[in-house]
Amino acid sequence: MTVNAALRVPHRELETPTPATTAVCGVDLLLDLSGALYWPDEGALVVADLHLEKGSSFAARGMLLPPYDTAATLARLAYVIARYSPRLVIALGDSFHDGGGPTRLLPHDRAALAGLQRGRDFVWIAGNHDPDPANGIGGVFARSLSLGPFTFRHEPTHGPSDGEIAGHLHPSARVTQRGIAVTRRCFAADDRRMVMPAFGAYTGGLDIRDRAFAKVFGAQLFTAHLIGERRIYAFAAARCRAV
Repeated sequence: MTVNAALRVPHRELETPTPATTAVCGVDLLLDLSGALYWPDEGALVVADLHLEKGSSFAARGMLLPPYDTAATLARLAYVIARYSPRLVIALGDSFHDGGGPTRLLPHDRAALAGLQRGRDFVWIAGNHDPDPANGIGGVFARSLSLGPFTFRHEPTHGPSDGEIAGHLHPSARVTQRGIAVTRRCFAADDRRMVMPAFGAYTGGLDIRDRAFAKVFGAQLFTAHLIGERRIYAFAAARCRAV
């Protein structure tokens, strides 16, 4: 996986107000340039793999990274929440980089997180990095969440799973346009399920041509919705190049 270099809210990405639309299980969903998903019918905003406090986790192991990832990720999340005013936010696991992440939150980051939850429901889905409930971060904790035709969970299941929306794999894709190769985070989806891009500032990407995606979707008959600077571009997975 490669590490995103940006440690600030990507204003250029967020200038364009119109998200892309795709349908999963016959339901229209909005794909935001931030990497968030919005379900208008339910007023639900979904984000995956925030990996809050990854910087402090690495620092504790002697791998120094600038300690701004949590603030940058929460600022991006604040922008998206202000834009959509959701009644429900669903975080699809690995919201913290490790089990001690919630206790390492700086006071201003903890206050920012509390502010984002005010006036709405907030569900933390269990991830492999943060499988247990955490105290003092608000919201409710769940192993998975079923709502309408969808099941929200952290790790996508192997084989058919209608209505599944998951994270964990950090999908990215590489395409070549006019002789220039570009690698971007993406939403990986067909008409029955979706794997969402990682939302966190220090998260990397896994090539959609990796066999992990074949275990989820089978053949490369899904679409990679690449997150560009000003819009989202849809490419058939089979057209994307190996990274």
